[in-house]
Amino acid sequence: VQLQASGGGLVQPGGSLRLSCAASGSIFSIGPMGWYRQAPGKQRELAASIISGGTTNYASSVKGRFTISRDNAKNTVYLQMNILKPEDTAVYYCNAVLRRYSGDYSLNYWGQGTQVTVSS
Repeated sequence: VQLQASGGGLVQPGGSLRLSCAASGSIFSIGPMGWYRQAPGKQRELAASIISGGTTNYASSVKGRFTISRDNAKNTVYLQMNILKPEDTAVYYCNAVLRRYSGDYSLNYWGQGTQVTVSS
């Protein structure tokens, strides 16, 4: 199983970016998916998460600016980031809790990380 993240880059304050993360390989079912971020010198933190039914959860620092969504048919999670601020600069990691086959344990998988830099 692999999680492939894409969509990071350099953007000016106030701009937007959309991150995507696709899970591939032997997948039976996917539970919660999310985006975490880690700024230099700081711990990794949850930015947003979404369960298979669509209920979402956001960190207070991104609420109202970021929108998480998922396409269950494509095993993909997205993060639309608007009104970006310099403090949003971080490496963003996607995460999924999934089962590879019926009867498997639910395991935590991580993508490789994508850099988001907000700077003028």
